[in-house]
Amino acid sequence: MPAGLSFHSLMLARRPSEARAGRTPLGHYDDRMTGAVWRCREHVFPLGERTLVMGIVNVTPDSFSDGGLLDGTDEAVAHGLRMVAEGADILDVGGESTRPGSDPVPVDDELARVVPVIAGLREAALTGVALSVDTRRPRVAKAALDAGASIVNDVTAAADPAMFDVVRRTGAGLVLMHMLGEPKTMQDDPRYDDVVTEVRDFLAARLGVAVAAGVSRDRLCVDPGIGFGKNLTHNLALLHDIASFEDLRVPVLVGASRKGFIGQLTGVDDPAERVEGTAGAVAWCAARGVDVVRVHDVLEMTRVVRVVDAIVRGVPS
Repeated sequence: MPAGLSFHSLMLARRPSEARAGRTPLGHYDDRMTGAVWRCREHVFPLGERTLVMGIVNVTPDSFSDGGLLDGTDEAVAHGLRMVAEGADILDVGGESTRPGSDPVPVDDELARVVPVIAGLREAALTGVALSVDTRRPRVAKAALDAGASIVNDVTAAADPAMFDVVRRTGAGLVLMHMLGEPKTMQDDPRYDDVVTEVRDFLAARLGVAVAAGVSRDRLCVDPGIGFGKNLTHNLALLHDIASFEDLRVPVLVGASRKGFIGQLTGVDDPAERVEGTAGAVAWCAARGVDVVRVHDVLEMTRVVRVVDAIVRGVPS
């Protein structure tokens, strides 16, 4: 660094247009999606103001981190309500594990797991909190939306085109995620020439298909799929360049919570003990403008994003 030139001054020099405008040089943040919204039925989430927190409610016996911990509908609903009290903006209810090596579950089993939980949460009259269903099946998505969900979180990026019809007819939000292969085999030596470009191009193509199918762009969201057909190097590259996904001009969701790459980096085998590593990934994502972080530990991660948002975006008035 040149003598007498502070880091702040150097950054201003590198961004003369921002300096002239009197704006703090926060990289892509200043020109992010302020003023844009993500529409999910009755919920309208402003983008660019703060990082939204999506709490994970797994009603499964075999999810990688918390499978089998919620015994029945009542316990799952109570868990979701605790997450709301801890600061969750969205609750994502899933009834089929998509961890590496997992097998599909019968659709009737998935329905029996998620629909009563979503209905129970809806009956709790949650104010301002959206319910999401984590499913790749249009039939499950429709039943969940009928029960009160507002978002469909699809790990296959709507590989079944009927998903677009469900979303279009109901006005739900839709998360399109990248996954290489199927959960059963996705971690068997995944390979890319350029993981960031390939994942971004895939998501851009799926956005185009969704819009062509009649889904409004302001109802769409993308997820690069951390840990879904990616090794450690792939995951780190995607997180490092996560700001580049803003070029897709839709909200970006990242689910790095308790993932295996955190265990590899920290040497922590138990996913439930990866809170600090998750906090590092969440802080990075919030600082780089990710719109939604999907997490298991809502209380801790809500505190993380509040601090990072205050530093990067400014303390709310």
